[in-house]
Amino acid sequence: MSRTCPHCGCSDIDEDAGRGDSTCTRCGTVLEESVIVSENQFQERAGGTGHTLVGQFVSADRAQCQAGVSGNGLVSQESREVTFAKGRKVIEEIASQLRINQHCIDTAYNFFKMCVSRHLTRGRIRSHVAAACLYMTCRLENTAHLLLDFSDVTQVNVFDLGRTLSFLSRSLRINLPSTDPCLYVMRFACLLELGEKQKEVVNLATRLVQRMKRDWLSTGRRPTGICGAALLLAARSFNFNRSISDVVRIVHISESVVRKTA
Repeated sequence: MSRTCPHCGCSDIDEDAGRGDSTCTRCGTVLEESVIVSENQFQERAGGTGHTLVGQFVSADRAQCQAGVSGNGLVSQESREVTFAKGRKVIEEIASQLRINQHCIDTAYNFFKMCVSRHLTRGRIRSHVAAACLYMTCRLENTAHLLLDFSDVTQVNVFDLGRTLSFLSRSLRINLPSTDPCLYVMRFACLLELGEKQKEVVNLATRLVQRMKRDWLSTGRRPTGICGAALLLAARSFNFNRSISDVVRIVHISESVVRKTA
């Protein structure tokens, strides 16, 4: 069925795919604008030097076109796609320094895309959001990474990073599980240089942490404090001369926390 103009009833409609509009040839009424077509057309340049692609590029998962075609015929990327690419690059840079596996990188990238789609990144630095998304993934996957590690890598204040993490997890409704202090026992034990008895010290420290959890001694205390106190007690049980200062230097907590916990 042929189209007709609703104003004059003329059936002679001029459709220009280059401009993306439809116009009545009798009364000049513009019937449609920004018409999307599924075919590619090329227009010869002045002087016959080449051809230029005409039309607009529409992303497969976008209802509205946000990217056009430049004068040289190259399709420019959408601004959101560029944001996704830059965010993934930051996530991969942080993950490579902290030795985080590919599965966590992909999950963190999905979190980052959710933040961008819900406009949670407005007014926030990209590296803060990327680090927070990656740390959320590490918490969900129970890896031995601290928020302080991400702060050291990104050179961001740990409290600023914590505020961003709290906002994103609350906005995305992600319930982060409590951190198990046992995850950090092996990591910190390697830094204490325990030699051949490292395995025995780790096993005893893990048992101490588990006993603290059963007796509710870990409630209200930081996981690193629990881990540091357990390692100190376990190391001294095997006659290692390790002071509180040695543990504080490795675990990054204050001496008073270790004394109260131990």
